[in-house]
Amino acid sequence: MNIVVATKNKNKVLEISKLFAPLGFNVISQEDAGIDVDVEETGDTFAKNALIKARAVAMLCDDCVLADDSGLCVEALDGRPGVYSARYAGEGATDMERIEKLLLEMQDKANRKAKFVTNIAFIFPDGHEILTQGEVWGKILREPVGNNGFGYDPVFYSDELEKSFAQAEMDEKNAISHRGRALSALYDELKEFIEKK
Repeated sequence: MNIVVATKNKNKVLEISKLFAPLGFNVISQEDAGIDVDVEETGDTFAKNALIKARAVAMLCDDCVLADDSGLCVEALDGRPGVYSARYAGEGATDMERIEKLLLEMQDKANRKAKFVTNIAFIFPDGHEILTQGEVWGKILREPVGNNGFGYDPVFYSDELEKSFAQAEMDEKNAISHRGRALSALYDELKEFIEKK
């Protein structure tokens, strides 16, 4: 059975493919499935955005569909940038421009607590939907540290790893990442679903 991942990111497809292979799923990108759709993420939560993307792709194929939405939520900023994490410093801004805006907003904040969140929406061909969530807690550093990763990784200090995400090796980060946790929760639900059938 195919899982069409609502993304153009080949690395994401590869990561999901490795995880779900033991359950007998063949994971492909929406591009591989011949689906060319750009979905506007109009939801005010990660779960809503994941569902919007998954449902748009599900309408164009007869396979299982998986979509995710993630972002950084900072306690002192009332959860911002949240669903606007990618567009935080405006359309087309670089990772460094987003980081600079965040650090500027955080410069006088004593509370640095933050979390990365991922929601995953999975839709079966019959329309049955599963939603899972993964979180990882940490704090916002006062300046970027480390050269690995992407996005807000250089200013996100992981409580569990005791270093910034940008100082962590990819395997270390993936072992505790928000997306990894959401995927793991989905894996458990799918395994249970398949065993019941």
